[in-house]
Amino acid sequence: MRHATPAALMLGASAMLALPAAIAAERVQVVTSFSILADMVQNVGGEHVEVTSLVGPDSDTHVFSPSPRDARSLADADLVVFNGLLFEGWMERLIDSSDYSGPLVTATDGIERLDYQGHDHEHAHGHDDHDDHDHDDHGHGHDDHDHDDHGHDHDDHGHDDHDDHGHDDHDHAHGDYDPHAWQDLAMGKVYVGNIRDGLIEADPDNEAAYRENAERYINELEATDAEIRELLGEIPASTSVITGHDSFGYFSNAYGIRFLSPVGLSTEAEPSAADMARLIDVIREQNVRALFHENMTSPAVINQLAEETGLPIAGTLYADALSAEGEASTYLGMMRHNAQVLHDALAEPGHDDHGHGHDHDHDHGHTH
Repeated sequence: MRHATPAALMLGASAMLALPAAIAAERVQVVTSFSILADMVQNVGGEHVEVTSLVGPDSDTHVFSPSPRDARSLADADLVVFNGLLFEGWMERLIDSSDYSGPLVTATDGIERLDYQGHDHEHAHGHDDHDDHDHDDHGHGHDDHDHDDHGHDHDDHGHDDHDDHGHDDHDHAHGDYDPHAWQDLAMGKVYVGNIRDGLIEADPDNEAAYRENAERYINELEATDAEIRELLGEIPASTSVITGHDSFGYFSNAYGIRFLSPVGLSTEAEPSAADMARLIDVIREQNVRALFHENMTSPAVINQLAEETGLPIAGTLYADALSAEGEASTYLGMMRHNAQVLHDALAEPGHDDHGHGHDHDHDHGHTH
C-alpha cells in the first residue's frame, strides 16, 4: 500500500479549502438595487445565487450615491435586478458606467401601476380611485418576456423616462407613477415572476429549481396577504395615519388604510412650513389616529407633528428598506410587521368587517 507524501496531503487539503470558493464562484452573481429585492432574489434563487444589494438594510435608496466599487459590482454580475418606475434615479447612469451588458430585470414590469398625482393631501393621491381595478391581469404574461435584449436596450425598460424628467442626483421628480409597488403583496407576486424569469435567462441549467422556488414563495406571499387582510379588517374604514414620506400608496390601495405624509415620494424632499400647516389642518379635519416613523427617514418631521397635534407616535413602519435584523429583515416579515404595528395602534373591538378595500378582487391565484 502506497502512503501519500506530505506534499500530496497538502495539495489535497488546499483543494478542499478551495472548494467552497469554487462553489461560490459557480453561483449566479446577482446585484440588486436595494434590500427588499435582494431578499426576493434569495428566496427564488436559493443555493444557486449569491446576492449583493447596492443599498443595504435601513438605508435610503432615494438619496443613495453610487461609487466606483458599485460600478465594478455590476460589471462582475451575471444578473442585475432593480425596481424601475424611477425609484432608483441613479440606476441608468450606473449601468452605463459599468458597461454591464447582461440580463436586466425591472421588477415592476407588468404591474398594475398607481398614478402619482402630486403632493395632494386632500385627495390622498387618488388611491381610492383604484378600488375597482380588475386585478386579474397582474401577471401580464411574464413567461413571454423576451429577455434576450435586456441590458442591451435600456429604453425597453422605461429608462428613457429619465430624460423627460431631468432626474439628476438631487431632482425629486419620480415621474407619473408611484414606484413603491412591493407594498401590495399581489404586486410582489409579479416581482417574483420577473425575478424568476431573469434567473432562468442568466442560468438556464437551474430553471426547474427557480420555478419550484418561485412557486413556493408565491404561495407564501398569498398566505401572508390573507393574514394581513384579516388583521387589518379590524381597523375602522375611515382611519387615516401619517408616515414620513409617500411610500404606502399600494398598501393603502390593497388593504384600505389611508396614508398621508408631509413630503412626496422621495425622502430627499423637505416639507415647507406651508406643507406642515396644511397637514395639521388635514389632521384636525379628518380621522387621523396616529403617526408612524419610517425606518429610513428622519424622525424630526413626525416628532414635530406629534408635538403640534398631540397625536401619538405609534411605532415604526418599514417602507423602502428591510431592517438589519429581526422580523422586518425579510420582505414577508416586513409586511407582517407593518400590518401588526398598524393593527395594534388602530384596531377597535368589534370592527371586524368594514369593507374598506379588503374585498378587492385581487384574485390571488392568477399570476402564475
